[in-house]
Amino acid sequence: MNIKRTSFPRVVIIGGGFAGVALAKKLSKQDLQVVLLDKNNYHTFQPLLYQVSTGGLEPDSIAYPIRKILKNFPNFHFRLAHVEEIDTVKNKVITNIGKLKFDYLVIASGSTTNYFGNEAIEKYSMAMKTIPQSLNLRSLILENFEDALLTSDLNERNALMNFVIVGGGPTGVELAGALAEIKKGILPKDYPDLDTRLAQIHVIQSGNCILKGMSDKASQSAEDFLEKLGVNVWKNVRVTNYDGRTVTTNTDLTFETATLIWAAGVKGETIKGLDAEKFVTRGNRLIVNEFNQVKAFDHIFAIGDVACMVNEDYPNGLPMMAQPAIQQGDQLGNNILRLIEEQPMKPFIYKDKGTMATIGRNKAVVDLRKFKFQGVFAWYIWMFVHLFFLIGFRNRMVVFVNWVYNYVRFDREARLIIRPFKRTLK
Repeated sequence: MNIKRTSFPRVVIIGGGFAGVALAKKLSKQDLQVVLLDKNNYHTFQPLLYQVSTGGLEPDSIAYPIRKILKNFPNFHFRLAHVEEIDTVKNKVITNIGKLKFDYLVIASGSTTNYFGNEAIEKYSMAMKTIPQSLNLRSLILENFEDALLTSDLNERNALMNFVIVGGGPTGVELAGALAEIKKGILPKDYPDLDTRLAQIHVIQSGNCILKGMSDKASQSAEDFLEKLGVNVWKNVRVTNYDGRTVTTNTDLTFETATLIWAAGVKGETIKGLDAEKFVTRGNRLIVNEFNQVKAFDHIFAIGDVACMVNEDYPNGLPMMAQPAIQQGDQLGNNILRLIEEQPMKPFIYKDKGTMATIGRNKAVVDLRKFKFQGVFAWYIWMFVHLFFLIGFRNRMVVFVNWVYNYVRFDREARLIIRPFKRTLK
């Protein structure tokens, strides 16, 4: 990898997400050699991926070069690499570009879509965890309407214009709201010779409420907002199969759709060498203690979505969201320095700053520790928080200008088929 060994301890970080970047920023000013490995050369602001999928933003407005984030730190090194295995005996990381020895290893590889073992759904549905996946979904949505114009088969046309979103969490709810606004304000203008009123948007939730984990008030308000936008919300329904055309469930309900969007769950993206059952728990996450040390190791850590830290408040592990990841990255930076200096580490304590979701224009729900908001004021809070946590002044300005323009014009000008996407249904 052409990284010279120095007298400084070497910390290798796998993953350039919220957790990995927070840790790298914390350590890069210290007397350490910090090496960050990622299969992409950019950091993705995942909470806004749904806006890329629905033409509200271009992908470069929610992505930022990792090298630029940490460009002023002489002891920082970035390598574009896919990590294949971790050798815990020789303390080496094995990648597609070579091997690298470490003194301390931090796994911040994040999460991936969880299909719960259903191979058909994995094959035929659309995920939305990365920028390429979001661009594929954007292309497919637009291509469906182009194809709907060409077919004379009414059933085929309806299937092309129907969208089924599995999962009533923030991702599913926000995507449904965005699609509903496209149906209402944009499609009639783009496709005047197509009866876009026939388009249907369905959200399927296996539990008895959407936005599980938020307050009952937030959940009910979000459901009301979606229904006012014309979204069909199905609760206590579990999708069992999808063959590229028909969605079957555990009830008598079936849905005919050319687009099934899977937002029903995620799992930790573990790496060979630390994927054995003794290291992994529910959700394919690495078992860590209160210092984020992986079980059985004192020099290997895990943070963010891939880490499962259990306590009384979170018996199934901390939520797989940005805030726990950022806080763990920041705290672990301090603890690694303490460990090197042979000082006792401090246990991680998660500070819950709240949860929020937007359902569309002037519609959002926000749960803070002491206050709960719904509606327009919550929407402003949602926008401010997301702008604040975006990396880079340019990205903040581009996103803000796009939001203002889209709000005033009721438009989404990034509805472009840059690269056509075709699924294989055989």
